[in-house]
Amino acid sequence: MTAPRLKTDILARALVRESTRDGRSAMVLRKGDADAGGILVVLVNRAGDGVVLSQTRTPDGDPAWIRASGPTPLNALDVQAYTDRQLKYDPDLWVLEMESDDFSPPFQAMLL
Repeated sequence: MTAPRLKTDILARALVRESTRDGRSAMVLRKGDADAGGILVVLVNRAGDGVVLSQTRTPDGDPAWIRASGPTPLNALDVQAYTDRQLKYDPDLWVLEMESDDFSPPFQAMLL
C-alpha cells in the first residue's frame, strides 16, 4: 500500500521551508500544477554548480529522490538546459532551487 500523496504546492512549500531552517537559501523558481505536478530540486553550491533531484518512488511505493542529472555536478548553463528539457516533456513540473555546498538535500529525503 502506498502512502497518501500531498498536493504538490503544499509539498513544495514544505520543502522550501524545511530547507531554510538552518539559514540556507531556497526558493521556488517555477510553479507547475498545484495538485499533481512533479518536482525538480536544483541543489547549487556557492560556485554555481548544481545537481538536479527528481521525485521517484521506491519499489514499495515510498517517496524518494534520484540524482536525475547524474552523479557529477553540472555548471549553471547545463543545469538550466537540463531543466528546460524536462519542462518541454512535462510543463506541470515545479522547479525549486536550494543552496547545498555538498549537494545533499537540505530536507528529509531518501536518496536513491
